[in-house]
Amino acid sequence: MVILLKFELVKPAINYLKEVRLELSKVVWPKREEVIKLTLIVIIISVIVGLYLGALDFIYTKLLELLINR
Repeated sequence: MVILLKFELVKPAINYLKEVRLELSKVVWPKREEVIKLTLIVIIISVIVGLYLGALDFIYTKLLELLINR
């Protein structure tokens, strides 16, 4: 009886994992070259945005220092 109860609790999890495996087999994964290209694009854009925000922070800090030190 206990074994049956445990199996009934585990059965939905097993079915879920089977469905996950089936869905993952349907996925069309990108080619290595595409992943590298898109990763480089993300890195470049991140660096540009970081530099832009850093420059804005620097400018606003200097402007605030000028206003405070008047």
